[in-house]
Amino acid sequence: MIKVGEKLPDVTFNVPTSEGTKPMTTSDVFGGKTVALFAVPGAFTPTCSARHLPSFRDKVAEFKAKGVDTIACTAVNDHFVMGAWARDQGVFEDIVMLADGSGEFARAVGLDADFSKFGMGPRSKRYSMIVKDGVVSQLNVEEGGEYKVSSAEYLLDQLS
Repeated sequence: MIKVGEKLPDVTFNVPTSEGTKPMTTSDVFGGKTVALFAVPGAFTPTCSARHLPSFRDKVAEFKAKGVDTIACTAVNDHFVMGAWARDQGVFEDIVMLADGSGEFARAVGLDADFSKFGMGPRSKRYSMIVKDGVVSQLNVEEGGEYKVSSAEYLLDQLS
């Protein structure tokens, strides 16, 4: 698993935007910026849609005030699903949706998980991190089934 002080691996995400899908590398998203990244096991799943994504959507101004340039969400879902979820949640303008359709990023950072027992297959663990110029400065990984340390509120407290 990636650790604080380590650089994110170079992968390419398919990023849904209001103009269509745009391929973006890790360097494109994280290079030269402070990024609040959070990962969810799946778009449209109950905790992810009712609590996790909304916690970041509702705190955009607070993240910006604390020096965060970009808020990004990643999930092992394709760009069509991530785009539909962004539209459903009204976050196209505020949160960059990093579709990790084949789970390449989740595996590369060692935060992949097997959700087969729930009928979901390979996914990402639920976590949040602060990334400064591609280097992890904070990392909060949830225990299975929990939603505590990956919330926007928890991550904002770490920026104080």
